[in-house]
Amino acid sequence: MRADRLLVDTGPLVAILSPRDSNHQRCLAELDRLEPPLLTCWPVLTEAAWLLRQRPESVLKLLAMPGELLRLVSLDESDTPAIASIMKKYGDLRLQLADATLLHLADREKIETLFTLDIRDFRVLRTQSRRRLRLVPQSGHAVR
Repeated sequence: MRADRLLVDTGPLVAILSPRDSNHQRCLAELDRLEPPLLTCWPVLTEAAWLLRQRPESVLKLLAMPGELLRLVSLDESDTPAIASIMKKYGDLRLQLADATLLHLADREKIETLFTLDIRDFRVLRTQSRRRLRLVPQSGHAVR
């Protein structure tokens, strides 16, 4: 699958870098099907680094991914109102900044597919143009 139009969320990155993670093998298998680079953003890397904080070697591997496996999509101050609007709209879900940013980028960049383990939230979320994202891996389960 071509990944130039695919965003990646925090969960798969953490699972890929954590051999003991229950989703490790599933995310590695999905990664083998994808063609790098995967697209993501700084809020996702920040969230992943925080979740991996007990494993400094994994944080360093995460930070080595951009350029090799990942491409960071640019954000600037013009993006913050749209991200804030998404967080307000989905306030009842207690949406994380990384998730709201991914939804915004999907809309802004016309990206239709998201590699995520957060099936529960992303099944509900819609872009500004009211599109539902295609989620991979397909057989995901709700986390969080």
